[in-house]
Amino acid sequence: MTNDNAKQIFADFNEFYVKAVEPLKKENPIFVRLDGKIKGDTRVIFAYFMYQDRKWKVNADTHIDRLKIAFDLGAKGGDPFVIKMLRDNRGEYLAIQGEPVRNSKIYIYAV
Repeated sequence: MTNDNAKQIFADFNEFYVKAVEPLKKENPIFVRLDGKIKGDTRVIFAYFMYQDRKWKVNADTHIDRLKIAFDLGAKGGDPFVIKMLRDNRGEYLAIQGEPVRNSKIYIYAV
């Protein structure tokens, strides 16, 4: 069993993307997801980052191209995320601003 507390916590989304996602993609250009798999869901946490003074966990089945969309939105000076409630109202997740929520392939949840 892994200890999620051992996962790195980044100061913000930009730092997470630059220090964790970009090097991973550079070393593994064929990766579609952070975990390197093609399909299937996982509860494995890839890393954490801070956003709006809260800690958010990024699941390893998140698609790298969707994180790039969010990073590019942030680079343009806008806020890349919208905080939404889970269907059961037991937590919150981040969705990309202006992107459809259905089949979003980005799995970032409030801790």
